[in-house]
Amino acid sequence: MAEFQDFEKKRRLKQLAAGVIFMAFLLGGWFYPLTGYFIPLCMLLGMGIGLFRGRKWCDWYCPQGSFYDYLMKPICSKKAIPCLFKNMYFRLAVLVVLMAVMTFNLIKRWPEPNGIGMFFVMMLTTTTILGIVLALIFHQRSWCCIYPIGTAIHLTGRNKKPLRINSELCIDCKLCEKVCPI
Repeated sequence: MAEFQDFEKKRRLKQLAAGVIFMAFLLGGWFYPLTGYFIPLCMLLGMGIGLFRGRKWCDWYCPQGSFYDYLMKPICSKKAIPCLFKNMYFRLAVLVVLMAVMTFNLIKRWPEPNGIGMFFVMMLTTTTILGIVLALIFHQRSWCCIYPIGTAIHLTGRNKKPLRINSELCIDCKLCEKVCPI
């Protein structure tokens, strides 16, 4: 049990640090639009990690997910994430729509660096607000289920480092559920 508490303490500290960094980039982007380039960097980093480590990005590194876990978990309703959000067709539809919006806006703002950076800041702000609303209605990680990059990571990282529970050793203590953000 002491190991779990140490693990949980480290995880909470990581989430706090990543959540603060996330908010700094989000708010800073409104004053310094070039900060918005951090967003596609995170997107590419997440997909790159997904190729080799599966959903490790979503679980341990994603600044937005850490923000939801650290700040939204205490106030979310803790309801089950709707099955629709986990439906791959719905997730792919969200991916296609948001990638189309992103492509249209990048073409529209090309080659202005501040305009492109500001678009990424606006996109992150919009999706963060949507994630907060979903967290208040359902679960702190509801947005993560339909997040387009999470969907891409899911597809590219499928069967890489999956969670495995040895049913012979499981004592049904539910600690795995407490640790898993989804």
